[in-house]
Amino acid sequence: MASTRIAVAGLGAIGRALARRLAQGVPGLALACVAVRDLAKAEVWMSEEGIDCPIVPLAELPQYADLAVEAAPAAILDEICRPMLEAGKTVMVLSAGALLPRPELIDLAKERGGQIIVPTGALIGLDAVTAAAEGEIRSVRMITRKPPRGLAGAPYLERNGISVEGLNGAKLVFSGTAREAAAGFPANVNVAAALSLAGIGPDRTTIEIWADPAVTRNCHRIEVESDSAMFSMSIENIPSENPKTGRITALSALAALRKLHAPLRVGT
Repeated sequence: MASTRIAVAGLGAIGRALARRLAQGVPGLALACVAVRDLAKAEVWMSEEGIDCPIVPLAELPQYADLAVEAAPAAILDEICRPMLEAGKTVMVLSAGALLPRPELIDLAKERGGQIIVPTGALIGLDAVTAAAEGEIRSVRMITRKPPRGLAGAPYLERNGISVEGLNGAKLVFSGTAREAAAGFPANVNVAAALSLAGIGPDRTTIEIWADPAVTRNCHRIEVESDSAMFSMSIENIPSENPKTGRITALSALAALRKLHAPLRVGT
């Protein structure tokens, strides 16, 4: 079996989990390189983990990899995606919210024969939403509840002077469209962006975000009405070492990578 060469861009909680699993060995996949902001820190971690692969600049990713996994701050999405897509290669995007204001990346993928993959991530039921979108979806609503510390520092909260400190009960901190949420909470609600891309778009998909001191997990509920089905789904994600992201996000990316060479693929 020919291996797909994988680059991991970013060694935060998600990137480290992916690099570790790929280095341990996944059929059909090979960890080809990583790209990081802090070279010294990455070298120490990779040495401790026994991971041996080059650390390369973002612009050189296409020379080493067939597919790059974006697991970095949303602000550098363009720097990761553009070189790969210009080379007609594939990028797996975890910062789905950063795609919404950058439709030119999708155009570039189409023009050069590349591809952008957005895995299910910390959500549930994107298969059902994409299937319903082949017919007519009337509405998609999402309700997110997170521990307050998982929302602290979000640009929307700081811009509007909304505090999530010392809460005694759940507090609604945002209600609006997925596009607005992705801009205001870039590290928190990539799930809303992925949901909108799977269904009826970021301007018709609505979301409520609650800071809730009673929850210890990142909780998401989806409600969909369409001409083929009405359904609701809920998931409670255990946070990773980064409280803004769930452990399942890295596992979802790994599962999507496994499908590239799997003899049996389950799901749409």
